Order: sequence, then structure tokens, then C-alpha cells
Amino acid sequence: MQNHSYKKNNSAAWIVDVNMGYGHSRAAYALADLSNGEVVSANDYKGIPEHDKKLWLESRELYEAISRMKPIPVVGNFLFEALDQWQEIPRFYPRRDLSKPNFQLKQIYSSIRKGLGKHLIEQFSKDPKPLVTTFFIPAFAADYFDYPGDIWCVTTDADISRTWAPLDPQRSRIKYFASNGRVVERLKLYGVREENIFLTGFPLPKELIGGERAIALKENLRARLCNLDPQGIFEERYARALKAELGTMRCKTDEQHPLTLTYSVGGAGAQRQLGVQVLNSLKAKISQQKIRLNLVAGVRKDAARFYRQAVSDAGLKKSLGTWVNVPEFESRSSYFSGFTELLKTTDILWTKPSELSFYCGLGIAIIMAPPIGSQEEFNRVWLDYVGGGIPQNDPKYTDEWLFDWISSGGVARMAWNGYIEAPTHGTYRIEDTVLGRKSELHPLPLIV
Repeated sequence: MQNHSYKKNNSAAWIVDVNMGYGHSRAAYALADLSNGEVVSANDYKGIPEHDKKLWLESRELYEAISRMKPIPVVGNFLFEALDQWQEIPRFYPRRDLSKPNFQLKQIYSSIRKGLGKHLIEQFSKDPKPLVTTFFIPAFAADYFDYPGDIWCVTTDADISRTWAPLDPQRSRIKYFASNGRVVERLKLYGVREENIFLTGFPLPKELIGGERAIALKENLRARLCNLDPQGIFEERYARALKAELGTMRCKTDEQHPLTLTYSVGGAGAQRQLGVQVLNSLKAKISQQKIRLNLVAGVRKDAARFYRQAVSDAGLKKSLGTWVNVPEFESRSSYFSGFTELLKTTDILWTKPSELSFYCGLGIAIIMAPPIGSQEEFNRVWLDYVGGGIPQNDPKYTDEWLFDWISSGGVARMAWNGYIEAPTHGTYRIEDTVLGRKSELHPLPLIV
């Protein structure tokens, strides 16, 4: 992904993200085919006015600093709770009118009236193709400054705060790609017109889906279930459903990747210590080549060094690069492509319930680290609801409880539940809608 120079080109749409954390960029990366691989970061693009850059930088640094401080007793929790209340998602029931703007939304529009985002929208207006953004502020700016093309906003969590909907939702031109059914209903409560809401599911990487027939997804799932069901307990109980969906299961040891757990930290680098606890608990199993561990630190080189040192301290230096991997990425775009490649042979993903919760739809079992923030609490509830993930047990004893769960077929069941229940084809639905094509995909049930 590269920032665009705004010259006229033959791409179908402008794809816009913000490089705050990974969630918004992860969604944009999956949609980059619409823009010939180009993604424009609204807070970091060539020619961005200093005024805009300063506003964006201050908000990102505040969030990342407080996220990293959250594990600090008392002070960290106090600061994070204050920030979280500012962007809190109100309770859903009883259903009621929630269209009144909150304080955060009023502050955002105050900045837009002072010019935030105007320069970016002026550049896009020179070639007004559909604008698809994975963050709400560029959508608000496009609406406010009368962008001449269609304006689409992709939601990136299982529930959203009032801040995602515009100040005057009834008059707004912004159309939404909703990540699940709860977001559809939430947008209605916020006053967004129903004809402006499209239930698509979160956009997952095409490389992990393999087209509308999900060829790559099913192939990866077969291999994954072989690793996650060593006793054949899950296969015996679900034999009929497995055969109907995936065909006859064939688990050939010589063709399989080893049982693989990927631990991933967020963009702010919080919870990296948890990865070390997992590593230390599993070190005997790693030495015995019973499990492979990926410790993914994103683009944070300090976190990658931290993990390599932890591997050495655990006495696993000889396993580094084979049974323990600490991938390092030079850029955000190389991280997203590299992480996607890692997931092809990942059986279990251990992460906080961020936007990665939606990756359970790939048939990857999710172990949830403690959530950070209101939206992650809702992601946790959704992931538990679809049965694709479960909260972590004590990480110090991962070598015991994780292998008990695997032996029982329970982790295989989580992978299967995610595949069956969670949306998988969000990327294709979004592309079809933006391009004005009739989709061959079945409509999603509102429940997810």
C-alpha cells in the first residue's frame, strides 16, 4: 500500500484509511484491489497540510500512549477509562432514539469546519470516483465539503459508538458497509437512513478466501481441522456436516504444517508481555516440536527485539526461525501482506478482540486476550456469541489447558463455528456494491 499522488488513473475507487492502530488499515488492505493497490492514509499522505497533520498526530499519540499505560495499576486504568468513556458505546436495549450527537462527534465536526480533511477531499474531487473509507472522519469531511462522488464508510467492529454516524444522519449522503447485523441495527438507532446501510461483513483478505467459492478458505480449513482434532473426536461428531461442506477429510501427516499458534499484539504495542508468558509456558512443547509459535509485533521494531530477547532467555534460540518465529516488517503494507501469509498456516490466533475477531470467519480458532476499550468488549461478546473464540485461561499454564482443549476437539469446534457462523465474503460484497455489480452471494442474515 502506498500513498497516492492523486493523478487520474483507471482504478475503480479511492480507498482511504487512517494509520492509527491496525484495524482501519487492515480493512483497507483487503479492499485495495478497488484502487489498484493504492491506499491513502487520511492522516499521513503526501501534501497533507501541517494543520491537519498536527491534529491527527496528537489524537494518535494520545490513544497509543494510554493504551500502552493501561496495564499499569490504578493510573493506567484511570486514564484509559476516561478515554473510553469519551467514545463509549451506549447499551443497545431498550431500543430508542440515539441520534443525538455526543461530545466527541461535535468536536470532530468543529475541526472539520476549521478545515480538517478539506485538502484531501479537494484532491479526490479532481477525479471523483467512489470514495471508500474505513474510518468515519474522511467520510464526514467528504460529506461536509460536497465531494462529487459516492461516499462509503466501512465499519470495523462488531458494534460502534455514535461517533461513527454523521452529525445530521437524515440528510447525510454517507452510505455504510456494516460489519455485522448489530452494526446495521445500531446505525438505525443513530438515525442513519436504512437505504444507506448495506450488510456485507468485515472485509477479509482475498488471499485467504479464494473467490466466491472460497477455494483457499476451505483448503486451509481442512488442514487446520486435522491439526486441531488429533483424536478425531470433532470429526466423528460432525462427519456429515464436514463431508457436505468440505468433502472427505484426509489428514496426511507428511503434507501438514505443524500445529501453529500465532500471538498478535495491536498497533499500540500493548499486551506484548502476555506473549512472553505464552512463550515461556510452551517452551517445552516447542522444544519437543509439538507446536510452532509465531510472535507478531507488527511494525514495532522495539517489540520484535523484545520478543527475540525473550526467545533467547527461554533457551529457544536454536528454534528461532523454525519453531518460534518473530517476523519483522519494514512497513505497514508489508505487515498486512506478511500477516496474511502467516495466517494460511495458523491454526489458533491469540489476540485481543479487535477487528481480528472477524477472522474467525476464516475457520481460525480465536483465543481472546483481555479487551482494551469499549468496542473490544462488544467484539468479545460477538465472538463468544458466534462460538468462534473463547477468553484465555491463565497464560502461565497454556501448555496444559490449550492441549486439553485441542485433545477434546473443542478448539476444532471453535474453528468450525467461526467458519459457519461469521461473515467471510465481505470484500467481495463491498466490491460488487461499489462497482454496481449484481452479487451472486447469498444475503447475510441480520444476526451476524
